[in-house]
Amino acid sequence: MGFFNKLRQLAEDGTKMAQDGYARFNNAAFADATMAACALIGAADGQIDSQERSRTAQFITSSDKLRTFDVSKLREKYERYCDVISRDFDFGKIELMQVIGKVRKPEEARAVVQLAVVIANADGDFDAREQAVMREVIHALGLSPAEFGL
Repeated sequence: MGFFNKLRQLAEDGTKMAQDGYARFNNAAFADATMAACALIGAADGQIDSQERSRTAQFITSSDKLRTFDVSKLREKYERYCDVISRDFDFGKIELMQVIGKVRKPEEARAVVQLAVVIANADGDFDAREQAVMREVIHALGLSPAEFGL
């Protein structure tokens, strides 16, 4: 299966999971990991573009995929993680990878990846640098990038 087919499948799986309910993952570690992953992907080129940051934050607050969460808290977490990575990319990346690594249940880790891919792709672009960061996120979650076509 090609990468774009796999990406489409991840988005469809994320949509199905959202319909089935992310509610079972409604905990702080899951929310933190997902928002940290989104901030990292947004900063894949070493900085977060303000327009991309704004679009992602808007998607977080308006997505029906996230309706089981307190979206204002998710957006606050996302903004906080964007600030961390913006202040110092290298140290911020280490900090956010540690946050992501706290999710260890495989089903929950896969949901983090699926949601992060859906949110990261909200701008319609999932370039090579973002894919590389996503592979690092997947490793931090104890999963294999091959499982996701990366």
